[in-house]
Amino acid sequence: MVEKKDDKLTREESGEKGGEATAKSHDKDFYEKIGKKGGEATAKSHDKDFYQENGEKGGQKGGEATAKSHGKDFYEKIGKKGGEATAKSHDKDFYQENGEKGGQKGGEATAKSHGKDFYEKIGKKGGKATAKSHGEN
Repeated sequence: MVEKKDDKLTREESGEKGGEATAKSHDKDFYEKIGKKGGEATAKSHDKDFYQENGEKGGQKGGEATAKSHGKDFYEKIGKKGGEATAKSHDKDFYQENGEKGGQKGGEATAKSHGKDFYEKIGKKGGKATAKSHGEN
């Protein structure tokens, strides 16, 4: 707790007290409404570069913090959710088009950073998974 001078609240304590009071007397809709207003005001006063710069900084910081506090299971779970949601809203053409674009770029990048052992390992994994899904052992 922050030290008090002459039994008066510090600015930090006063803000915390006000925030708690606001949280008790307002619901989710209130916060959504003021968040939207703030977002619109920010959008009017800032350009694309502002969002790009702050998005890169925030995304990197957020990603690092998330990676520190979550394990492999978390990423598998959210990846699966995202994949399922995408599958519901896109058709075969979407995957084909993006697979061709991304596959070429991704394949080139992967080939540069991985050697023969990597491809042998994932090939064996894929072969085992295919055999398992077809009832083979």
